[in-house]
Amino acid sequence: MSSFWYPWRVPLVLASRSPRRHEILERAGVPHSIVPSGVDEDGAAYGSNAAEEVLKWARRKAEAVAPLCPGRPVLGADTLVSVDGRILGKPASRSNAREMLELLSGRAHSVFGGVCLLWPDRDIDLDFFEETRVHFRHLDDEEILAYIDTGEPVDKAGAYGIQDYGSLLVRRVEGCYFNVVGLPLARLMEAIRSTPASS
Repeated sequence: MSSFWYPWRVPLVLASRSPRRHEILERAGVPHSIVPSGVDEDGAAYGSNAAEEVLKWARRKAEAVAPLCPGRPVLGADTLVSVDGRILGKPASRSNAREMLELLSGRAHSVFGGVCLLWPDRDIDLDFFEETRVHFRHLDDEEILAYIDTGEPVDKAGAYGIQDYGSLLVRRVEGCYFNVVGLPLARLMEAIRSTPASS
């Protein structure tokens, strides 16, 4: 089960329904299973600090699943978009998605990825966040509406997904690309390999 990249002999438990996080781990060869946290983020009221918020929500997810999976390391993660001090989660409606995309058009914004890793049996309790800067090109009304029609914005922070049709909206990325997709993979592997359970 263990490898150079994933040194633990016990697979991760991903406390998320996100197909993107699952795919990132799967493509990297990180053994894991999925146990959705059930934490309700719909209509979430966010504070003003995006880094604090992603850490809070990542921890809530991990803490909800950890008691259900004794003896297993549990990974909680969350992603938020921030622009001009305003935090953008998942759009609540089509009009909300349009508002978000209009706000991001032609500008740079930050994507914050929060990670919480809990393994009580090994006394492992760590969290961190990663920030990536994303630059959008200018989008006209027709492009925004066409993108919304793809259905992609529905379940994504900031109303876009960089890995599919949303790649056409992005001019430049500064930092971890996979953080924008949903999980800062390299940083996660560094954190795992630094723990006592990895020795």
